[in-house]
Amino acid sequence: MARSRASSSSWWRYLHPSYYLKRPKRLALLFVVFVFASFAFWDRQTLVREHEAEISKLNGELNRLQDQLRKVEDRLENPDEHSVGHDVVDIDPTNNERREKVKEAMIHAWSSYKKYAWGQDELQPQSKSGINSFGGLGATLVDSLDTLYIMGLHDEFQEAREWVADSLDFNKDYEASVFETTIRVVGGLLSAYDLSGDDIFLEKAKDIADRLLPAWDTSSGIPYNRINLAHGRAHNPGWTGGDSILADSGTEQLEFIALSQRTGDPKYQEKVENVIRQLQKTFPSDGLLPIYINPHSGTSSYSTITFGAMGDSFYEYLLKAWIQGNKTEAVKHYRQMWETSMEGLLSLIRKTTPSSFSYICEKNGDSLSDKMDELACFAPGMLALGSSGYGPDKAEKILSLAKELAWTCYNFYQSTPTKLAGENYFFHAGQDMSVGTSWNILRPETVESLVYLWRLTGNKTYQDWGWNIFQAFEKNSRIESGYVGLKDVNTGVKDNMMQSFFLAETLKYLYLLFSPPSVISFDEWVFNTEAHPLRIVPRTGKDEGVGRAASGKLTTKPLVRPFGRKQGKIGA
Repeated sequence: MARSRASSSSWWRYLHPSYYLKRPKRLALLFVVFVFASFAFWDRQTLVREHEAEISKLNGELNRLQDQLRKVEDRLENPDEHSVGHDVVDIDPTNNERREKVKEAMIHAWSSYKKYAWGQDELQPQSKSGINSFGGLGATLVDSLDTLYIMGLHDEFQEAREWVADSLDFNKDYEASVFETTIRVVGGLLSAYDLSGDDIFLEKAKDIADRLLPAWDTSSGIPYNRINLAHGRAHNPGWTGGDSILADSGTEQLEFIALSQRTGDPKYQEKVENVIRQLQKTFPSDGLLPIYINPHSGTSSYSTITFGAMGDSFYEYLLKAWIQGNKTEAVKHYRQMWETSMEGLLSLIRKTTPSSFSYICEKNGDSLSDKMDELACFAPGMLALGSSGYGPDKAEKILSLAKELAWTCYNFYQSTPTKLAGENYFFHAGQDMSVGTSWNILRPETVESLVYLWRLTGNKTYQDWGWNIFQAFEKNSRIESGYVGLKDVNTGVKDNMMQSFFLAETLKYLYLLFSPPSVISFDEWVFNTEAHPLRIVPRTGKDEGVGRAASGKLTTKPLVRPFGRKQGKIGA
């Protein structure tokens, strides 16, 4: 027993600091052992990180191989669908390769959402959790339906369809944004219906639209911008001083007109077209409306004029409602209002020094502000799309402006260290542009405009610009569990949100940028402001109806195609 205690005592002395202070050689030996142990630990940590990165790469490769396997199975099961006479073939191998890379990015984003946030509104990739940003309406899932379909992701689309049928419930005691719910949910469901012909999507679109309709029950018909989905109580947010917002009130036309066309019920179209009639009564000579409107009087309140946040999509929908209506007499007033607004836009154009970047100012009263939101980068695409409605000289002028603004928007990206654009930019004499609010939340507007300009000019430069933007997203925003925005485009610090519109818009537009123009042709489809394509339904003359035959059935059937199609095959 005594020996045991003595032995124990001898071991304890090695743990006492004084033992080593009296023996410097042993202290040095202990230090060397500590240093080697530290190196071994950190080397192991480095190996773990490298291992995780390798696993992420292998997962991406696995997704790519699984997609190739799907194609082989589709060809074996549906050989007729892949005959030469029916395929839309892109003979450019570069476009094929780029399109596949974008598709793999969609698979990565979707599988991350499915794994960590299934059925919730949006994914928080860094924390690997879901968040209900829109009241629990499955925003990312509904927003992604048409992207999945267009990319030929059959299994993913069917799985999402089952969730819509079984779990999508709009009876929520939640104060929803009328605008966001319309463009994401109503638009997403209608697009899925037009593409697949599945009635469940139309039924759900009608359900949510019926819950939104009381928002238009104001003395002027200008809608309130928020509504409780369960109780139908509508109001405006307090921070607007009781006013309605221009974009939020004038960006429901495409979806609600389409819903009337597809259901035979005119009430949806009547509500949204009354908004335009009210705004026509006091429409200014320059076509530029302030961002706040009194919902009781229907008149504009003194406030900012902008083609950025809170103004943007009102102008977009003036043009697109005219296109949706087949450019007939019944919708001529939309085109007239849009052309008036474009004259106003021309008055807001300025150029930087020394590089002569064209940009769209904001306006407050009689003074202009040298500021432009990235959101306003939808304008080049809108101008390009609308240019063909002018005479030759004017069309050339408008298209030229579209090209100039697209160059500016592309340089919003190229001017930062990450090659991703900030939220807005300021312009100073002799300094060209500088980023203002420096976050990037995966927005699509610049890529959207590149799609329009490439399709309408045939200039492949716009495809190259889009590819550069995609590569910047891949480098800075892709992580193992999805895609994230950046808190600062100068430093590259990441946020924790994968916005639903990244799947609905950004990746869809990138995919279409590298697909043949016949894929979701502009002659047959019009895109809502969330990039959901809606089929253009023929209407003739001054017909004010909703595109229905006497039977109440849609006079032009929705596009219904089986899945086993070659990449890019949508139209007949």
